[in-house]
Amino acid sequence: LQGPRYVSPVPGGGFVVSEECGDVKVFMSSCKLLYSLSSKYGHQFGNPAGVCVDTHGSILVADEQRRTVHLFPEHGAPICLVSKGLRRPAGMACSSFGHLFVADAVENCVKVFK
Repeated sequence: LQGPRYVSPVPGGGFVVSEECGDVKVFMSSCKLLYSLSSKYGHQFGNPAGVCVDTHGSILVADEQRRTVHLFPEHGAPICLVSKGLRRPAGMACSSFGHLFVADAVENCVKVFK
């Protein structure tokens, strides 16, 4: 890893890690690299920060530089979930009832999205 930042478990084992160098990597429960989101999806991150995984196994990534949150489904193209209202998204968490919690480091608050 190059500058690991945030980590989240993946359902069924494994974990996902955001890196300072601008990528997000997915590992198996054996700690073996499965893939990077940049390679798998052809997505360019500005500065990936918080990561979490929803109940469907989709990976969500907050991008501090671009002030966005993207969803990376197991199959299909990435989807921008949040493109407004974030100044510096950092840590994130997904709830089992469909809410996304994003810590905004500039506004010193947690924002909740449904």
